[in-house]
Amino acid sequence: MIQLQNLTLRRGAKVLLDGASITIHPGEKVGLVGRNGAGKSTLFALLNGSLHEDGGDFSMPASWQIAQVAQHMPETTESATDFVLSGDERLSRLSEQLSKAEQSHDGMAIAHAHSDLHDAGAHDATARAQALILGLGFKVEELHRPVNSFSGGWRMRLQLARALMAPSDLLLLDEPTNHLDLDALVWLEGWLARYPGTLIVISHDRDFLDAVTRVTLHIENGRLARYGGNYSAFEELRAQQLSLQQAAFSKQQDKIAHLQKFIDRFKAKATKAKQAQSRVKALERMEKIAPVLADAEFQFEFKEPASLPNPMLAVRDGVFGYRSDDTTKSVAAGADLTSAGGSSDAKPALSDYATTATLNAQLAARGELPPEPQAGDRVILRGVSRTVLAGQRIGILGANGQGKSTFVKTIARTLPLLGGTVTEGKGLAIGYFAQQELDVLHADSTPLEHMVRLARDTGRAHTEEAREQQLRNFLGSFSFPGEMVTQRVGQFSGGEKARLVLAMIVWQRPNLLLLDEPTNHLDLATREALAVALNEFEGTLMLVSHDRALLRSVCDEFWLVARGGVAPFDGDLEDYQRYLLDEAKRLRAAAADQVAADSIAVAAIPEIAAAQKPLQEPLNPVNPAEQRRLDAQRRQQLAEKTRPLKRALEKTEQRMQALGAEQATIEQRLATALPPADIAEAGRRLKAVGDELATLEDEWLRLSGEIEAIE
Repeated sequence: MIQLQNLTLRRGAKVLLDGASITIHPGEKVGLVGRNGAGKSTLFALLNGSLHEDGGDFSMPASWQIAQVAQHMPETTESATDFVLSGDERLSRLSEQLSKAEQSHDGMAIAHAHSDLHDAGAHDATARAQALILGLGFKVEELHRPVNSFSGGWRMRLQLARALMAPSDLLLLDEPTNHLDLDALVWLEGWLARYPGTLIVISHDRDFLDAVTRVTLHIENGRLARYGGNYSAFEELRAQQLSLQQAAFSKQQDKIAHLQKFIDRFKAKATKAKQAQSRVKALERMEKIAPVLADAEFQFEFKEPASLPNPMLAVRDGVFGYRSDDTTKSVAAGADLTSAGGSSDAKPALSDYATTATLNAQLAARGELPPEPQAGDRVILRGVSRTVLAGQRIGILGANGQGKSTFVKTIARTLPLLGGTVTEGKGLAIGYFAQQELDVLHADSTPLEHMVRLARDTGRAHTEEAREQQLRNFLGSFSFPGEMVTQRVGQFSGGEKARLVLAMIVWQRPNLLLLDEPTNHLDLATREALAVALNEFEGTLMLVSHDRALLRSVCDEFWLVARGGVAPFDGDLEDYQRYLLDEAKRLRAAAADQVAADSIAVAAIPEIAAAQKPLQEPLNPVNPAEQRRLDAQRRQQLAEKTRPLKRALEKTEQRMQALGAEQATIEQRLATALPPADIAEAGRRLKAVGDELATLEDEWLRLSGEIEAIE
C-alpha cells in the first residue's frame, strides 16, 4: 500500500502539502482532483520518485513497478508497434539477452532466454501492443508507420499506449484524455476497468473519473482529503461537509460572541472576576472551526450577438476534404473567375474571400456553378446537405478519422470546400475554437497585445471597447488580472492559453460558435463555467468534444459524421457509445473479410499458387446425404456451444424483469408519504436495485455478444 503520514511537500518556497496523511490500498482506482497549481503533478513526482518529501513519512512497496506516460514528444523512426512494444522494458531486456546468446552460440543461455521470454508474455506481446494502438484510434495500415511521421497528438497517444504496455503495479495517468476522441476514450475506460493494479489518475473529465475511479483524493489549501466514491460522490460528500462545517462555524461564532460578551461585561467586577477569567480560559482552549472560504469561481458570458440570421448557413451537395497543392494553386490562379462581367473595380479578388467556402456562397448567390473536386484532392465527406438554423445547439459525433474536424474547419472557412455550396446568412459572424488554437497564439506576445491585434484585425481598433483600460478590464474578467495582462503567453499554462482564446472569441461577439475540443486544457471549474456560458449563449452552437458532460449539458441534438457523410443521430450519448461498439465490430469484420479476399486473390495468381505447397490433398466431393449429415452435426455443435450461454441469458433477463418491477414499486412508494426511516430504507434498496440492474445489463450485453460471435 501507499502511505503518507504527516507529509510536507514544497515546490520552491510554496508549501503544497502540509501535514497530509492518507492511505491508498493495492488495487484501488483513485482520482486526484484539485485546482490548477494545487499540487497534483507534484504529488505524482513524489510517487514516481523524482521528488522527495520535505517532511513527514512516505512509503510504498519497493518491489512495485510504476508506469506513467512520458511527457516528451517521441522522435524516432521506429514503427508504432515496435515503439509501444519497447514500453515493456523486461521484454526488451530479455530480447537483447537472447540476441547475445544466439551470437555466442550458448545453447543453455538461449534456452533460458526463450523460457524467460515466454514467462514475460513474448508469445502475444505484439498482438497486445497492436490491440492498444488500434484501441486508441489508429488504423491497421498505421501499425508499421514510423513514429515521427505522426502529428503531435497522435504521438502522445503512442506514449499512452507505451505506458499501458508496461507491466505495472502502479499506473500514474496525468490528463490521459486530452488527445483522445470519444471512441478512444470509451475504449480506454474499458481497459482501465480491467487493469488489476493500483491506478491514480489526474483528469478534468468528470464522466471519465466517474467511470474509472472509486476513490477521490482532493488537494486544497495544502490539505489532502480522501473521499470514498467517484467524482460525483465526492462532489456530493464535499457539499455536505462544507454545509456542516459552515453550520458548525456559525454555531461556534455565536458561542464565542456570548462568552466574549460575558467577559467584557463582568471582567471589571470583583464579584464576577473569577467567572469571567474561567470563560477567558474556555475561549483560549476552544478549537476554532475554520470558516468555509469558497474559491472565487471563474465565470464569463457571451455577449448578445449583433444579429441572428436564419438560416445561419446551408450546405448543398458539399464535398469536404483537402486540396492538393496543384489544385490550390489553380484556385488562386483562377481568381478572375469569381465575378462575371462588370468593371475590373467591381471584381473581388480571391483575397477578399476567406476560403473557397465563402467563394462558393457568392457563386451560388449569382446562380453560377461551383467548382468540382480536382484530381489529387483528398475527399473525406461527399454529398453533404445540411442547414444550420438560428438557435440550434448541435453536438458533432463521429468515430476517430471520420471527418469531424474537416467538416468544422470547412464551415469555419479555414479549409476550402471541394464541391457543392455553403451559403452563409447575411451577417454571419463565426467564433471558431480549433484543436490547434493554442499553437497559433504568439508565445512572445502578451494577452493585451493579442487583444490589440485582434481589435486591429477586426476593424474595431478605434472603438471605445478597444481602449487599453477597457481591454484590461475585459481580460480581468477572464482571470488575467493586473500585471498578468503584460506577461508573455509562452509562460502560460495550457489552461491559461485556452482561457485567452475563449476571451478573444467572446470579444468578437459571434452568432455561430464552432468549438472543436475546447476543453482539452481546461480544469473542471472552467469547464463548468464554459457550460454555463454556452447554455446562456443566444446564438447557434456546433460542438465537437470528447467531454460527455459538456455535450450532454449544452447540446439539444446530434449530427453523426460517418461513412463519408453527415446525418442526424437519433439517440443520446449512451446510444452513441453502443453505436461505437457496433461500428468497431463492423470494422473488424470488414478487415477480416479483406484479409480473406486478399488470400483468395493471391491464390488466384498461377505463379504464387503453384509455389504454395498444399498441406493435404484436396477432399473428394461430398454427396448430398453426407452434406446433410455434416450440416446437422455442425448445427448440433453450435447448439451445444450456445446452450449454456442462452440459459444464462434467459436467467439474466428474468432477473432484470423482476428488478425492474421492484424498482417501479419502490419509486411508487417513495411518491407517497412515508416515515423518515422507511424513506431511508427505500432509498437504500432503490440504489441497490439500480446497481444490480446496471451490472446485469452489462452481463446481458456480454452474453449476447458471445452468442452472436459463435453464431
